[in-house]
Amino acid sequence: MIIDMPETTTIAVDKRLVRLRDEGGAVALGRVLTLVVMADESDVETAVEAANDASREHPCRVLVFASAGPIDAEPRLDAQIRVGGDAGASEVVILRTVGPLQEEPDAVVMPLLLPDAPIVVWWPREAPATPSEHPIGRMAHRRITDSVMSAEPEEMIRSLGEHYASGDTDLGWARVTLWRGLLAAALEQPPFEPVTGVVIEGEKGHTSLDLLAGWLRARLRAPAVIDHKPGATAITRVTLQRKGGDIVLDRPDGRTVTISQAGAPDRRIALPIRKLNEALIEELRRLDPDEVYEEALITGLPLVDAEAAQGDAA
Repeated sequence: MIIDMPETTTIAVDKRLVRLRDEGGAVALGRVLTLVVMADESDVETAVEAANDASREHPCRVLVFASAGPIDAEPRLDAQIRVGGDAGASEVVILRTVGPLQEEPDAVVMPLLLPDAPIVVWWPREAPATPSEHPIGRMAHRRITDSVMSAEPEEMIRSLGEHYASGDTDLGWARVTLWRGLLAAALEQPPFEPVTGVVIEGEKGHTSLDLLAGWLRARLRAPAVIDHKPGATAITRVTLQRKGGDIVLDRPDGRTVTISQAGAPDRRIALPIRKLNEALIEELRRLDPDEVYEEALITGLPLVDAEAAQGDAA
């Protein structure tokens, strides 16, 4: 069910949600968190679709805050409520703001937050330089960005590292979870030799490469090189260099990875590129700070960049 409420107020929206709950159309008491989506108008439907999928594992109230007009216009709030089959296992409220309301997202969103429930904020595309200082970011337990979708992905992920605060995370990190598991499993097989170097190949601008390089650099304490390949999609190959023979994980087609290492037959494992909803579902599974992401972003990635700069200078 979709209910349009043009030129409304958050008080009216809240009353309508309460009425829907009393009528049995929505059960707010079963929601485990409030997900606030700071979306561009062009991204609203994509974000709602991903949030609906995520809500089936994490029942929540989804509040989508979108700017729908010029900031110097008369203030106006248009709302749309989606429940039932149009909202997955959540309640979706789309808040389209015009005029000065665009600069007051906390004032617009606050009356609709679930009481005593954690708050997660998600920027599907561009994000503030310091998410933790954003009006919604200050209230949130977790702040999710998606640097891959930014106009300048590599600049954005490094800016997030410079302004990192506990509770920050990026969907580029969730996209490498399966890669991290395969790499860790490969290193647990004999011969148990130290890794002397890492090469990660793939798509320029796909920040999962940067985060994976940062993680491997911090954990293995070996130089990590990012090699952008024309026409590549996401991560295509990871090579762990060792004296007795390299470990190579090769995924040229974006679907299946072949694991090759000395003294063992090749193995093929399904490893499709993760979809947006899958990455979001994973990030909503935890509300505590991700210390491994922090290490990859603010310890490992700067070392990767510093070593790359030294190599270019040489």
